[in-house]
Amino acid sequence: MRTYRIALLPGDGIGQEVIPAAVEVLKAVAQEFALSFQTFEWGCEYYRRTGTMMPEDGLERLKGFDAILLGAIGHPTVPDHISLRQLLLRIRFGFDLYVNLRPVEILPGLASPLRTKSAEDIRMIFVRENTEGEYCGLGGRFKAGTPDEVAIQQSVFTRKGVERILRYAFELARRRPRKRLASATKSNALNYTMVLWDEVLGALVREYPDVAVANYHVDALAARMITHPESLDVVVASNLFADILTDLGGALQGSLGLAASANFNPAHRSGPPLFEPVHGSAPDIAGRGISNPIAAIWAASMMLEHLGEPGAAARILTGLKTVTAEGRVRTPDLGGKSTTEEFAAEVMTQLARRPAPPPAS
Repeated sequence: MRTYRIALLPGDGIGQEVIPAAVEVLKAVAQEFALSFQTFEWGCEYYRRTGTMMPEDGLERLKGFDAILLGAIGHPTVPDHISLRQLLLRIRFGFDLYVNLRPVEILPGLASPLRTKSAEDIRMIFVRENTEGEYCGLGGRFKAGTPDEVAIQQSVFTRKGVERILRYAFELARRRPRKRLASATKSNALNYTMVLWDEVLGALVREYPDVAVANYHVDALAARMITHPESLDVVVASNLFADILTDLGGALQGSLGLAASANFNPAHRSGPPLFEPVHGSAPDIAGRGISNPIAAIWAASMMLEHLGEPGAAARILTGLKTVTAEGRVRTPDLGGKSTTEEFAAEVMTQLARRPAPPPAS
């Protein structure tokens, strides 16, 4: 039987609630394969004890796993630029997980804040460049604490990095029925990095004549997500631009508690892929057992898809959508009174009603 080793990083706050919920769902669907879990207690509490978010050899300890499932990172006692950079960005950059994939769609039974738009109108998938751009961490501060203080934050765009993320987005668009790709840029103001982005896009367009391409300034694209979301399918953008646009996408879905993502390198196995809900650690509700596990369960489904178990991945997503469509079990952020555990249990009930098909003979 196939066995996949999964590293669990519940992290902080509600991450420690939604990851166990997702694990229970994963266990319920693992029938034709096995899952082996190991938990790492890295995060802000670990930082308060040790002065670092993860140990020095953390990446080496994660290398042998098939995938990583991350809950949430962040706590008011630890500055965000420390917690993010020392754990999540360290994993993304260290393993060169240059693709961040994030679906934006309305789950059955839920409504978007856009009153005139239906679930059929909002069905996008974002491809975010994940390992360079505006988040590369280069820069510094000069004359700190004086009236003449200067802070410099550098963005780095390489032709290799831009081409590989755009090419992945083209390939993804080519596989989807609509074959439509939108690119976010700002080359009217950023005359070096974004002009390079546009030039590489223009060169690749000739290789993909079957893909319809639109190139938007990022502010115009943000507006288009509100006014004409039905015109968007695959959207590709730089690290910063896609970070902002995908949070807008989460708002269109109705809650950041619904937003799942995958981080991976499709070209080679530089390290295990990472899957995560993209909501924060929500310390205001942590420990109350009412956090929404949808994004974590959705991320678990994306993980199984990536590992080569599409049947099990589809079963999880179908069970999840059945629960949201029925509307009986919902966490408080979606207007219900159910707990995290109750929602996960209902998903598992749906899985039990739809057993896996027998293996092909």
